[in-house]
Amino acid sequence: MGINGLSRSLLWCRLCVYAVKPAHRSTLIILVGMALGMLALTFASSALFRMFCEKTGHGGTTQVATLMPTRIENRVITIRFNADTQPQLPWQFKPLQQEIQVKAGEIGLAFYHGKNLSPHHTVGMATYNVTPHKAGIYFNKVECFCFLEQHLEGSQETDFPVQFFINPDIVKDPTMDDVDTITLSYTFFQLKKF
Repeated sequence: MGINGLSRSLLWCRLCVYAVKPAHRSTLIILVGMALGMLALTFASSALFRMFCEKTGHGGTTQVATLMPTRIENRVITIRFNADTQPQLPWQFKPLQQEIQVKAGEIGLAFYHGKNLSPHHTVGMATYNVTPHKAGIYFNKVECFCFLEQHLEGSQETDFPVQFFINPDIVKDPTMDDVDTITLSYTFFQLKKF
């Protein structure tokens, strides 16, 4: 478009605003402002949706613990573990335990095992969720390998820990009475460094 084309467009736009009757000028300005606002929201929608999921547990998004629980309830919940790997990432990734049982408010610790099947250095990042999705708001991670990208040298193996607890307030929520098993699922994706 160039400088001349841009200046002509701006001049034309300015003339359009002044060509509109004064009574309709404010309406035009409001409509243009709303259009620009909607455009800005489309760019921010991904970040806004991620914040919404983190706050509400939507889609099984777990919480990141800022405080440790102060009480332990008698309700026992079985935590099952699942592991998947994107086909482009040459890793073997699996839980070291199929399930554990924890009381609401009790700190749980589980391990996943990863092995780089290639002879080259690779970088992976894990995404996560829990099912049933409604349990995400009560599942709190204290420490997790999923918070940071993971680097494995060629043929390197390592164990990945995850420390968590179920918020003891789960016992006060009648919509959670039917939840006695929660599945924690991770999927590792390859990160390409440019």
